[in-house]
Amino acid sequence: MMNTHFLLSLLFAASFLPAKAQTYQPSAENLKARQEFQDNKFGIFLHWGLYCMLATGEWTMTNKDLNYKEYAKLAGGFYPSKFSAAEWVSAIKASGAKYICFTSRHHEGFSMFHTKYSDYNIVDATPFKRDVVKELADECYKQGIRLHFYYSHIDWYREDAPWGRTGRGTGRPNPKGDWKNYYTFMNNQLTELLTNYGPVGAIWFDGWWDQDANPDFDWQLPEQYALIHRLQPACLVGNNHHQVPFSGEDIQIFERDLPGENSAGLSGQDVSHLPLETCETMNGMWGYKITDQDYKSTKTLIHYLVKAAGKDANLLMNIGPQPDGCLPEVAVQRLKEMGEWMKVYGETIYGTRGGVVPPHDWGVTTQKGNRLFVHILNLKDNALYLPLDGKMVKKGFLFKDQSPVRIVRAGQGVVLQLPEVPADTDYVIELQLVGQ
Repeated sequence: MMNTHFLLSLLFAASFLPAKAQTYQPSAENLKARQEFQDNKFGIFLHWGLYCMLATGEWTMTNKDLNYKEYAKLAGGFYPSKFSAAEWVSAIKASGAKYICFTSRHHEGFSMFHTKYSDYNIVDATPFKRDVVKELADECYKQGIRLHFYYSHIDWYREDAPWGRTGRGTGRPNPKGDWKNYYTFMNNQLTELLTNYGPVGAIWFDGWWDQDANPDFDWQLPEQYALIHRLQPACLVGNNHHQVPFSGEDIQIFERDLPGENSAGLSGQDVSHLPLETCETMNGMWGYKITDQDYKSTKTLIHYLVKAAGKDANLLMNIGPQPDGCLPEVAVQRLKEMGEWMKVYGETIYGTRGGVVPPHDWGVTTQKGNRLFVHILNLKDNALYLPLDGKMVKKGFLFKDQSPVRIVRAGQGVVLQLPEVPADTDYVIELQLVGQ
């Protein structure tokens, strides 16, 4: 038997280990928030900053090697006179989305909230003088929409931010920066976001990949994650690093791809057991680009949402607001049309998990208990075989009108005999399984 005094000494010493040496144990509030996040299934991403004024996308500062001091002058003319948090949130709520993720500070370094740790922010540096994050937070609370904050780990403007592979041509004088000062700055801002704006659903980090050529670079993430969980235990931490999740993270993010797919080259990482989210643009860019009118059709967006749900993931669909503060008209129309579809079929998406039948070329399945929803997205026949591993089906019907569907037992599965070749955007069959 181990000596009692020796054991107590070990326990005492362990209590003083640094945060990175300790294993992350999510709180009960955090675990509950994860479940709610999975139940929500659909969110809207908003990329909005000074870059909207150039109307060429959110990466223009680095893509065009714009001088950081000259770029900052954009703030003097930023006056989004038509911005209305109520209109934004109302339009987003009408789509059926349950949360908003807003860019509090993007790679350009401009803070879209009132921060006391830099005067380079929307209140102190612009004639607009309004804290849009505060207005958005208040409106989200009023309308029952969760608010998440995007926060960039990199900064092309600040002189203390260490250089990575991007932002090297913006004229900042010191490539090494001052990491200690910059890290303190970020944590001070995160404290403001988690203290001054009510309950925050998640912090969505981006930029870890900027130091991919420097594998020894220490972002000190465990300590930062611990700060977030200490300030708001229910706040989820996600990081768009394109890697398997790190300790301290609560969700796994996939960029421009559904989990397990990697057509865009950014999502080759293994799929974890954490709640999943895929982010995608409604058109081509994340930030506003005046020439980008290549909006995805409503059918394509619905299919993306359904496929995400079938892979047990949320969809975070992006919109880039205009310089005047309005959401683009086409985007608002897409939100409305998605909302009309969700009014009918939301029950087959919200609160579901990926169904027992894995995704296939014809579509996906979602599930709640013994209710299996078969989402037929692409089928050129009026019959469909479903492998059910011997599970029995009590009954099946067309979800939109409850009309019965003929079901024929076939081996370990069933064949659905459909009344027609499916032509709906999403032809949904509900099967009630036995003994689930």
